[in-house]
Amino acid sequence: MERNYELGIAFANKKDQQDELYSVRENFYIKEDEIYMDGNSLGLASKPAEKELLKMMEDWKEKAIGLWDDYFHFGLELGALMAPLVNADENEIVVTGSTTSNIHSAISTFYHPTKDRYKILVDDINFPTDRYAIDSQVRLNGYEPEEAVKVVKSRDGRYINEDDIIEAMTDDVCVILLPTVLYRSSQIVDMKKITKAAHEKGIYIGWDLCHAIGAVQFDFQDIDPDFAIWCTYKYLNGGPGAVAALYINKKHFEKLPGIAGWWGNRDDTQFALKHAFEHQKDASGWQVGSPSMFSMAPLKGTLALYQQVGMDKLRAKSLDLTAYLMFLIDERLTQYGFSIGNPREDEKRGGHVCLEHDEAYRICQSLRQNGVVPDFREPNVIRLAPIAFYTSFAEVHKVVDIIEDIYVTKKYEEFSNTRGLVV
Repeated sequence: MERNYELGIAFANKKDQQDELYSVRENFYIKEDEIYMDGNSLGLASKPAEKELLKMMEDWKEKAIGLWDDYFHFGLELGALMAPLVNADENEIVVTGSTTSNIHSAISTFYHPTKDRYKILVDDINFPTDRYAIDSQVRLNGYEPEEAVKVVKSRDGRYINEDDIIEAMTDDVCVILLPTVLYRSSQIVDMKKITKAAHEKGIYIGWDLCHAIGAVQFDFQDIDPDFAIWCTYKYLNGGPGAVAALYINKKHFEKLPGIAGWWGNRDDTQFALKHAFEHQKDASGWQVGSPSMFSMAPLKGTLALYQQVGMDKLRAKSLDLTAYLMFLIDERLTQYGFSIGNPREDEKRGGHVCLEHDEAYRICQSLRQNGVVPDFREPNVIRLAPIAFYTSFAEVHKVVDIIEDIYVTKKYEEFSNTRGLVV
């Protein structure tokens, strides 16, 4: 999309005045002396989330075990609220487990290796937890990762080439797991192209939406993945350690979940307490243990904001914010050795900008001392995520002011290059 930006804070202020979503930020707890650019790692607390969490506490106090009358299907109800974000059926998504446990659940359901078809195809730049789970699953099936995990290498360490993935879909591959948006480079992978190719070869394919959900729109009715997983504490603002989500395509509801537990049992026989598992034939059948209600309640509040605002408007503003940030980087920071390490095209860019510099780690530390919260990714990436719900154009402009000042005055030299526990 053609966009015309101008330098100067007056232009940023004008953009905020014209922004129909500007008032939505009043729903979030924003520090006056801080610009939060790390919502792609942990979203900010919101007032609707707080309200739902406190309501859950009150329900526990007042109703005790009776609260289950209202929340017995809470995981599926939250999944239904989330379904419009990916255009899925309401019963295809359940809020349950964690990202990693849901990978285990999905892979154990779809991975049934044979002598001729026993490999799982992955890439080499996805977030590590996906690979940890995949390696674990192949070991549980009697293989070593070196023989059963097929790794497609990135050509440049930043991006996935879709044609390389398709070329690697040989007859010995039975399952694929890939990211939709790469955490390091913000690349949106062409899910439809890859999914179609996988299905033509009889391969099950799943997607990790952790760095995409809530920032990028998807159409699962069109893409038709077999399964997908995602966390809810980033763009979805569900809170630290919030319960994750699992999508199972309705065409697979008859499959027996690979990891079974009593919360996935059929409603009508769950309290019959039979020792033979009878799974509920929708996404809720992939639940395992009793839901973590206090870690799920805040998500209900933030999903209500998505319903109120609409994913199309949020995506449009997100693209506008990141495009404006890239414009300022090009105009003001490239002269100091900064560069952009993410795709520039709207259809290929997720919700964050990857600012690269040789001194990225020390600059990140200095940014935090100067009122900006970014995050760092090896080897040289400052990730900046202006969030459509609560980041203003004026804040984006100020972030670039601060980065330029940090570099020109060499404030970053006050810090060590020794990595901390959390980077």
